[in-house]
Amino acid sequence: MSEPAARSTAVAPGAGLRSDAPSRRRRPLLSQMGLSPGKRTRLKRLLYDHGPGGGTLLVLPIDQGLEHGPMDFFDNPDSLDPRYQYELAREGKFSAIALHIGLAEKYCSEFAGEVPLILKLNGKTGIPSDAQAFSALTGSVEDAVRLGADAVGYTVYVGSPSQDRDFAQFREIRAAADRLGMPVIVWAYPRGEAVAKKGGKESLFAIDYAARVALELGADIVKVNFPVPSEKDADSPPPYNSLHLSASQAFRKVVESAGRCLVLVSGGERIGDAELLAKVRASMDDGATGIIFGRNMWQRPKADALRMTRELHAIFREYAQPPG
Repeated sequence: MSEPAARSTAVAPGAGLRSDAPSRRRRPLLSQMGLSPGKRTRLKRLLYDHGPGGGTLLVLPIDQGLEHGPMDFFDNPDSLDPRYQYELAREGKFSAIALHIGLAEKYCSEFAGEVPLILKLNGKTGIPSDAQAFSALTGSVEDAVRLGADAVGYTVYVGSPSQDRDFAQFREIRAAADRLGMPVIVWAYPRGEAVAKKGGKESLFAIDYAARVALELGADIVKVNFPVPSEKDADSPPPYNSLHLSASQAFRKVVESAGRCLVLVSGGERIGDAELLAKVRASMDDGATGIIFGRNMWQRPKADALRMTRELHAIFREYAQPPG
């Protein structure tokens, strides 16, 4: 099967750029993160015992079927079967696979002990408007423990009119995760009309704010998008509306706002090989712990996806740091 064309020809944020900071930003150590023994043990497995290791993360998400519908699987029909992603995660030596409870219960037993699990605990379909975005619970921390997960994932829509319900729902998840020693990854996504009027969901203001919210809500890891500069940045609140930062400086600002949370970079829609690798390297230079790329991996034929994962492993080896 020939490889389908990439959906986007736009240059990825940070593409072709190395960090313009004087040195790579060091990632938080486990000893600095205030982790319970259970959380620290599970995170250490993900960071050092699986995937690229060296304190980095290479995560394969497959929550898009719920969030976007089956349309994302048309580019590579083989990917409609979740076994495709599980096999890719196993053969490509990913740190973990991230998905909802139905896919975990029906498929993970075959790969238990080989492919670490991140159980996504809330979600929504792409059918309603994002004007009042809210992701309802689809699973529990207890489900994650029962299924042998090493972390749970939760989406927070920062700026949505429904964020009060979102914060309250997350508080219950965080409490259960603390009680059971389960690390929490927050998908920190700006959404809603107010965000759109203040620079948009891809602006530095929105993404920087979302990273800080995840830290203050109690996340252990935060998943963010790369800020994308645009003319709409002029609508952001001061001082964001007057900042003139490079792609590297902007993402480093987001990582700094995440504090002692580890940072994962979202892949988004599929991009070309060179853009993808440049985005990964730029992210790691500026303090990311790793990436969580779905469509950029499993929309490729398996041979191409495995070739890409080998290149990613080689990059991550350059950023290894000892546990501490």
